[in-house]
Parts: sequence; C-alpha cells; structure tokens
Amino acid sequence: MALGFVRPARPDDAAEIARIQLATWRTAYRRMFPPHVLANLDEAYLARGWTEAITSPPSPRHRVLVAVEQSEAASSTVGFAAFGPADEQALAPEEPALPATVAAVTDLLVEPRWGRRGHGSRLLSAAVTHWRDDGFEYAVAWAYEQDKATQKFLTSAGWEPDGAGRALDVDDMLVPQLRLHVAVGGE
Repeated sequence: MALGFVRPARPDDAAEIARIQLATWRTAYRRMFPPHVLANLDEAYLARGWTEAITSPPSPRHRVLVAVEQSEAASSTVGFAAFGPADEQALAPEEPALPATVAAVTDLLVEPRWGRRGHGSRLLSAAVTHWRDDGFEYAVAWAYEQDKATQKFLTSAGWEPDGAGRALDVDDMLVPQLRLHVAVGGE
C-alpha cells in the first residue's frame, strides 16, 4: 500500500520539480504548443528557477510544495504546487491589481503517470491551509482553455471561471487561457 503526503519543497527537490514540469508539459500540452517549443525547454534552466523559488521566495507567503508517494520499496516526488500573493502575472490584460487577500497559483502539476491517486487534491488542500494561515480569502489560477483536465480538477474542488481571459504568445501562436477563482476563507 502506498502513502501519499505533501511537504514543503527543499532545495534538493528543484531538479525533480523541473523534470516533473517538463514531463507533464510534454504530455499534457503536446497538442497545444508547437513540438519544437516543448522540445527546446531547458530542464537545467527550470531547475535553477525552482531552486531560487525554494531558497529565496519573494515573500514569506510564497511557497513551493511537493507531493510524495511513498511505498515500502521507494519514495517518489510525483507533483508540486507553487503559489503566493497575486501579482501582475495573475492579472488579465489591463486589469487593476487584485487585493492583497488574493493568492495566485502559478503551478499545480502531478506527473501524468502518478495521476488519479489523490496527489493533486492533497497539494490543493495543503495550499488552502497555507492560504488561510496567511490571511488570504480568495485564490486564482490560470488554465489553458484546451486543458480540460485542469479545469475539471479545479471545478470539482469548487473553483469557477471568473470571466477573465488572456492569451499567451507562444512562438507567434496565441494560446488562450481562462482564470478560475475560489473563496478560501473560513472552514
């Protein structure tokens, strides 16, 4: 029987987070982005960014968490979440700043081969606990319009589209996103 849990990321998790990020993007987004864009992503560059996020977060309310599946034979990091106060990256075009009581998810990924084992739910639950402890009342997250799995996961947890949208320019191709939100205050 395997045991799943979530813990704060440590600097030595950065390379594995980058590997999971690339593996997940290359699987989940292979039909959304041109193949050369996904093929040319630099895992070492991503790992350096994750090391920085873990060791020198912009504020005490910025966090990186990892999901771990542990069995008698092994322990594997299988997913991660990153979040903090909503900043300009959480905004739709020409939108004013969001209130200080809004958290923003920048990443919430579980490697596809570890999916459907509750790791995403555990990551989200741990994030909500941190948000409440840090005084956040709401949270937002962007999802690609074509990423129905992420949208389904978030809406099943009570998130709803808030009407905001944007498109990322990926190698001269616009990839539309929609923003979802949820209230996190109270019980």
